[in-house]
Amino acid sequence: MATKLTYVNGRGRGELIRIILAGVGLEYTEEYLTTKEQWEELKKSGKLLYNQVPLLEIDGLELVQTGAIARYLARKYNMYGSNDQEAVKVDMYYEGSRDFYSVFIAMVFTDENECLKKAKEVMVPKYFPVYEKDSISIADLGLLECLLAVEEFLGMESMDSYPILKEYYQKLKALDRISTFLKGPHRKMRNTEEYVATVRKVLH
Repeated sequence: MATKLTYVNGRGRGELIRIILAGVGLEYTEEYLTTKEQWEELKKSGKLLYNQVPLLEIDGLELVQTGAIARYLARKYNMYGSNDQEAVKVDMYYEGSRDFYSVFIAMVFTDENECLKKAKEVMVPKYFPVYEKDSISIADLGLLECLLAVEEFLGMESMDSYPILKEYYQKLKALDRISTFLKGPHRKMRNTEEYVATVRKVLH
């Protein structure tokens, strides 16, 4: 069975999954939810444990919850450490990246300037020092999603005080699979008013 990701045509909570799929080199198809009727049919299908998306169909499984999907892919493709001690460190870094990225998720539906102010004044000094390390795991791909947003919304100069992190970010972006993803059709553009309208129309 081919791997398939079902979500709306935007970044949201699906973009990290796309980044990880790109990172491990797994080909997949996407189905975009565009109508309320399509959403209702999907809920009736029994594929959604909590009636939430994204949904990743892989290996005969129907997976929901972004974190669970990320961890499944990480274990499957050896991006989760080699023992319990390494795995829990990956988890801590990964969860930190999710806390950081939450400010950018909220930005689409709330005041953008307030979110960017929080990102710059609170989140950057809180999280950036921790990530000046060197390894590849789902934690790093979670971090990559954050740093892509930081570069887009706050500018590369936000990383100037964290040269090791900045250099590592450039290395991550330069990885063949990641570079291809960032230039390809699976990488979603910045969330637009049309995206917000679709989410509200289809999922609410």
